[in-house]
Amino acid sequence: MAISCAAASVQAQGIAADSTPAATLRMQAIAYENGEGVARDPVLAATLYCKGARLGDAEAQYNLGWMYANGRGVERNDVIAAFFFHAAAEQGLAAAQRMLKVVGGPTTEVPDCMREPARPAASGPIDGPGVDYQAVAPRKIFELVMKMAPQYQVEPQLALAIIAAESNFNSLALSPKNAQGLMQLIPETSQRFNVRNPFDPAQNIRGGLTYLRWLLAYFEGDVALVAAAYNAGEGKVERYRGVPPYLETRAYVQRILKAVGTHAHPFDAKVARASPSLSLIRLPLRAK
Repeated sequence: MAISCAAASVQAQGIAADSTPAATLRMQAIAYENGEGVARDPVLAATLYCKGARLGDAEAQYNLGWMYANGRGVERNDVIAAFFFHAAAEQGLAAAQRMLKVVGGPTTEVPDCMREPARPAASGPIDGPGVDYQAVAPRKIFELVMKMAPQYQVEPQLALAIIAAESNFNSLALSPKNAQGLMQLIPETSQRFNVRNPFDPAQNIRGGLTYLRWLLAYFEGDVALVAAAYNAGEGKVERYRGVPPYLETRAYVQRILKAVGTHAHPFDAKVARASPSLSLIRLPLRAK
């Protein structure tokens, strides 16, 4: 049974057009899907949609899910459709949430076009640290991090980058999802790392550093994966075999990488067993 909800209908939800690379890919895909100013080419449309979807464009994810759900230019496949609808739904697209009720729940299998090429283990600097946190961070917080981070085998620059991205150094920060304090610890994380008062700077930093040390071991020092996991959760990184296709998470990862200035961070392999998904993402780093 064909699904009557047109792909373009997601635009009616008030999502503003933009000129990001992902949005540009989506607009090109729409043109080829519908033959608007170019010869209709649904196969090329699907390819362009998937490139945008991989970059985190929720509308591209929805539109490609719709193509698979209806067999429009591609072979109908409700499992693949559910994957894309789920990714879009996770970013808050209401139409995608409704479509999941039609095609079923998401699959753990990642479609071929969403799998980024396997890459070698990250190593070496990008351009060096991109932010001087001594100049921008409150002195008390800067000094706490400089003192505490080495105790947890975390480079201070990484910890400061996470704090800046999470709370902008506001020790009383509280998110709509109840993430708390400098490093925006959710209650489950605070409990996991024995943080009794997440609004106390020292306790919050200790909890965040403990989590970062664990993530560094779990993802073998890959700063991009660690940042993605801190933002979206390690389960999402494993499910998507890399940085999840969310605009927010991808922007977050780029911000952290720029601030830290390197793709790799030393880690202690004794802290946690490496993620079993690493072999599907990249070659592992050697512990130091």
